[in-house]
Amino acid sequence: MNPKFIIYIGIAILLVGLILHFFPNAFKWFGNLPGDFKNKDGNVRFYFPLMSMLIISIVISLIIRLFR
Repeated sequence: MNPKFIIYIGIAILLVGLILHFFPNAFKWFGNLPGDFKNKDGNVRFYFPLMSMLIISIVISLIIRLFR
């Protein structure tokens, strides 16, 4: 793995952390998209964030292709 790639990943994690620290509601939409499945039956909760994970996968794929 290229050392520059690891540095870019670290910077991205730092930026997301800073955004979450200073703007806690910035990603409030995440996990509440129309394709995210939520079910509560008594004491059992089921949560499957399908649409959120698809968006993350597409964004990460685009970023990796951008750096190649």
